Amino acid sequence: MNTLEGKDIKLRAIEPSDSNLIYKWENDTAIWHAGNTIEPFSKHIIDRYVKNAHLDLFQSNQLRLMIDTKGNNDFPTKTIGSVDLFDIDNMHQRAGVGILIAEKQARNMGFASQALKALIYYCSEVLLLHQMYCNIDEDNDASIHLFRNNGFEITGEKKDWIRTKEGWKTEYFLQLIFSS
Repeated sequence: MNTLEGKDIKLRAIEPSDSNLIYKWENDTAIWHAGNTIEPFSKHIIDRYVKNAHLDLFQSNQLRLMIDTKGNNDFPTKTIGSVDLFDIDNMHQRAGVGILIAEKQARNMGFASQALKALIYYCSEVLLLHQMYCNIDEDNDASIHLFRNNGFEITGEKKDWIRTKEGWKTEYFLQLIFSS
């Protein structure tokens, strides 16, 4: 098995041809809340980000991998989202993780879980990290379920952390600590 693959998906490096797709996703206001985004990204900034995506992940402290489906009778071969490692800390051997299944018709099909499992293996066995963590809004049941089903535990709660039009939301802090 390839380290960066699941049964139906594979994770891959960003290609220059992904620039338009990333631009579309980063400027989709319907998902800004998940990344605490409050303003659009210019095409120039996205192009520059894609151009620099080859930098060493410990130098840039981040890594984005695109999620491609392998294609089968249920779903065609397609780039459906991405997984991000951010705030990679080599000294403390940890990284934050975020996942996006941007294609709505690809949600609830197990692709996110397969991508997360592949990323967990990569972080544990290749990057030799000690832990991964994520931050999830209290009402994002799908993400909480995804991460908890893949070994993450809620270890903290940030009350009234996220301000929205509807009021303040609590954000959970989840960790996956790899055994030593």
